[in-house]
Amino acid sequence: MSGRISYDEFSLFAENIAEFGLDASPSPRVRRIAHATPGGSTISALQWGSGSPRVVLVHGGAQNAHTWDTVALDLAESLLAVDLPGHGHSSWRDDGDYTPATMAAEIAHIIDHAAPDADVVVGMSLGGLTSLSLAAHRSDLVRRLVLVDITPGVTDAKAKAITDFVNGPQSFPSFDDLLRRTIEHNPTRSESSLRRGILHNAVQLDDLSWRWRYDRRGHPDRPDRARIAAGLWDVLESTTCPIALVRGALSPVVDDADVAEFLVRRPDGVVHVVDEAGHSVQGDKPREMTRIIRSMLP
Repeated sequence: MSGRISYDEFSLFAENIAEFGLDASPSPRVRRIAHATPGGSTISALQWGSGSPRVVLVHGGAQNAHTWDTVALDLAESLLAVDLPGHGHSSWRDDGDYTPATMAAEIAHIIDHAAPDADVVVGMSLGGLTSLSLAAHRSDLVRRLVLVDITPGVTDAKAKAITDFVNGPQSFPSFDDLLRRTIEHNPTRSESSLRRGILHNAVQLDDLSWRWRYDRRGHPDRPDRARIAAGLWDVLESTTCPIALVRGALSPVVDDADVAEFLVRRPDGVVHVVDEAGHSVQGDKPREMTRIIRSMLP
C-alpha cells in the first residue's frame, strides 16, 4: 500500500463489528476529549455514550485508547478510554518518565473530570500497573479494578516477546512494511485488526513514510522497570477494592507463580484465564473481555 492514506479515527467501527459479529451500530456516540493537567500536559481520551462513564479503560504500553474499540462497542456502556501520557493523542512528557506512578497522577485528572463515578477501572499491561498505582494515589476513583495480563511480577524475560516488537524500528518506508512487521510479532491477531491498529497507532509523514505515535524515550527498556513493578505487590495487597486478574492463556507475561502470588496478596481476588488469547486480551478475545467487565459491574 503506497501513497497518501486517509484516516478518520471514527470510520473503522464497522470493521470491528463485522469481524467479531457484534450487535452494535457502526456510528456509536463517541467523541474525543482532552484535559489539561496542572503541570501543563494534555491527557486525551475517547468518551463513549451520553451518560456518566461507568467504566474506565486504560491501554498498555505502545498502544492507545482505540485498542478497546471492539470491547466498547460490545459493552454498550458509557465509558472513558484514556490515552496514557506519551501515547495516542496525549502529550509527551519532557522528562520521558512513563512509570506507573507518574502516569497515574496524570490520568487521575481526566478521570476525576470526566468519569469520577466510574464503577470499574480496567488496565491492561502498563495500563494495569498504572491503574494499580491510581488505586493507591486516588482510591476514590478506583471502586473496582481489573488487571489485564499483568501483575507486579512482570520481568524483562517474561515481556521479551512484547518488548522485542516495541523496541524495533520507530519509522518505516511504507504502510506495508509496518504491517508486515506487526503481523510477524502478533500471531494471534487477524490482519484486518492489525491494520486498524496501525492506522490508530501510527502517523503518516509528509514523505509518505510512517512512524509510531508513542514516545519511546525511557520506554520500554528502563533498567529499573522490574524493580518499580515489583514494588506494586504491596500496593496490590493494601488495595481494598474488589479486584480481578485476567490472564491470556497464550501470553508469557503472567505465569503460574504470578497468579499464586496474586492470590496470596489478595485471597478475595478473582482470576480469569482466557483461552486462545495472547497478551492483548482485548484485541484477541474482546467478547470474553466484555463478559468479564460486565461481571464486575454492580
